[in-house]
Amino acid sequence: MGSVRKRGKTWNAQVRVSGWRSFTKSFKSKSDANNWISELEQKLASSSIPNASIDNKVLLKELFMKYADEVTPQHKGRIPETYRLKSVARSWIGELNIKYLTKQHFIQYRDDRMNIVEASTVGSELSLMKRVLDTASKRWGYGIPYNPIKDIEFTRVSKTRTRRLKTNEKERLLSAACTQKNIYIAFIIEFAIETGMRRSEILKLGWTDIDFTNGFAFLFDTKNGEDRKVPLTKRCVRLLQKVPQVHEKVFPITANCLRLAWGRARAKAEIKDLRFHDLRHEAISRFFEMGMSVPEVALISGHKDVRQLLRYTHLNPTNIFKKYEAF
Repeated sequence: MGSVRKRGKTWNAQVRVSGWRSFTKSFKSKSDANNWISELEQKLASSSIPNASIDNKVLLKELFMKYADEVTPQHKGRIPETYRLKSVARSWIGELNIKYLTKQHFIQYRDDRMNIVEASTVGSELSLMKRVLDTASKRWGYGIPYNPIKDIEFTRVSKTRTRRLKTNEKERLLSAACTQKNIYIAFIIEFAIETGMRRSEILKLGWTDIDFTNGFAFLFDTKNGEDRKVPLTKRCVRLLQKVPQVHEKVFPITANCLRLAWGRARAKAEIKDLRFHDLRHEAISRFFEMGMSVPEVALISGHKDVRQLLRYTHLNPTNIFKKYEAF
């Protein structure tokens, strides 16, 4: 059902159709607004409705949460995946009855999200929703006739990031982190830059995994499924010796706590477009600038594929030029 209201010098058109989110748009004339409403209602009404054999009403968000409870805990990236599932479940598409899901619903979701986040993020969300629907049909026995996301084009591969720390950004970050109530944030930031560990690896690390005598950290059941022995720099060992040993974990905070604290520290330091994962890029790039070989860096970072390792490597031309001067 469409409606038109005049607000100031423009006409505001709104369309509400069952099974869709609310659509709004402003126009200079009332006739343009009415034409837009008519075209949109006709487009939405012509969307094919699949004949699904589902007796009871099941909302899409119920499948997302069921997947988060039963399937996601088995995955290595369970924390970010759970966060993503809950986020999608709260959106308008989560309120849809799975009996009437169509390709057009997910196309609309894709187009809406493309105006807010990067294409790679949208691709990850759609890929996750596709897995949820496949699981619901094949494992849980929901009568979903076909997975409508299979026919939608979306970006699955993220663009390579080249972001590294700029002049004084490390000092500004640490200074901002030290002002927070949580004493572990500054330690974690510096530890990440020194070791190149993933966030999940850092938060999982226990004191029994640290060999202070020989300067090693032992990582178990990592992202690639293998254990890893990471050499620690003298600076990193001194850093760990300052961390209070009051818990079995070295950094006893949750991923969400770190995410929020990181955002506050970055904002206070007035640093833009820097993600926590970029610290891993920074560390790996520094390892190469120190003169380490590809096998040596791969041993530390845990990369099995050299091509993937090189995606994390963004050498600083200035540092390379200094090596020329040494010769």
